[in-house]
Amino acid sequence: MDAPAFRHLDIPTLGEWLSSDTTLTLVDIRDPVSFAGGHIPGSRHLDNDSVAALLEEIPRERPLVVVCYHGHSSQQAADWLAGQGFAEVYSLDGGFADWRLRYPERVER
Repeated sequence: MDAPAFRHLDIPTLGEWLSSDTTLTLVDIRDPVSFAGGHIPGSRHLDNDSVAALLEEIPRERPLVVVCYHGHSSQQAADWLAGQGFAEVYSLDGGFADWRLRYPERVER
C-alpha cells in the first residue's frame, strides 16, 4: 500500500502559520450551512461545484490545508488534491471541531 501523498497538520501549527501570515490556501470541505455558521478565517468553501475553480486559480507550489468536521474526510480530499499536482497538502487533524474548541475567538461567521 502506498503512503498518502499528504501530511497531517496539528491545530497549534496551523494557528502559528495563520498568525505569522504564512502564505497558504485553506479549504473547508464541510457542507455549506456548516461553513456559513463558522469557519477558520481565510478559508474558502470547497465542494464538487467549486473544485474546478480552485484547480485553475491556486498555484500548485503553495501549501494547501484541507479542513473538515473532525479530520477524517479531509484526509481523502487531501490525498486527491495531492494527486492533482499540489506539492504540499495537509489534512488538519481534529478538523474544525477541534479548531473551534481551541480558538473560539478565531472563528469567522
